[in-house]
Amino acid sequence: MAEAEQIRQKSTINPEDVARFDRLGDEWWSEDGPMAALHKLNPVRVAYLRDVICRHFPIEGRPRERYGAQPLRELSVLDVGCGAGLLAEPLARLGANVTAIDPAPRNILVAKDHAALSGLAIDYRCQTVEALEAEGARFDIVLAMEVVEHVRDPAGFLGLAGAMARPGGLLFASTLNRTLKSFALAIVGAEYVLGWTAPGTHDWRQFMTPRELKTALAGAGLRVFGETGVVFDPLGGKWRLAHDMSVNYILAATKRG
Repeated sequence: MAEAEQIRQKSTINPEDVARFDRLGDEWWSEDGPMAALHKLNPVRVAYLRDVICRHFPIEGRPRERYGAQPLRELSVLDVGCGAGLLAEPLARLGANVTAIDPAPRNILVAKDHAALSGLAIDYRCQTVEALEAEGARFDIVLAMEVVEHVRDPAGFLGLAGAMARPGGLLFASTLNRTLKSFALAIVGAEYVLGWTAPGTHDWRQFMTPRELKTALAGAGLRVFGETGVVFDPLGGKWRLAHDMSVNYILAATKRG
């Protein structure tokens, strides 16, 4: 109770959402469970992150692909709101030095156990973004993926996350656009018709338009240089990148030097 109250008073994180995701436990890693949609989304977002990062951080002017299966070697990555590690693990396999934080204790326990079974060295911490930023931590890449819509102060949250990107580093943010289409698909469709996520997982009022997100990132000293939509192909049963940013989208930004 004391820990929950501390989160409520000092963090940009919404404690109700923290508790909701904390209850998932091992179900995070069930591909047919509550996080099934995120499992399907993962290959697309990992590929997008890998490609943008490799272009941004060449090695002596040469592509990072020279590292073969581990193109993200020697790069530090912070995954904010990591859940049970669905994104942290594939990035670690690509060679990144990954630090992953989440304020939900059970999420971190599940993440640590799964990484150990997978033979991956990931620095998982049950910690808020405020606490880590106060330590003066800095990273080449900061990720705020599918988390902005779950915080109660997006601008404050992004300011803290942006502060931990080193000058010249990157921050990626993915979230849901606040449109009628997103209400129909992400709330009514995903939660109540298809059952992809539990009812109440998302609050449409917390969704951010790309313009709002860009403004918040600019306030954090970040310049957006890349954007893409992510759409679900019902015929192929897969997610793909697209120009359509009316529902899901990703922004890539660099920290000013």
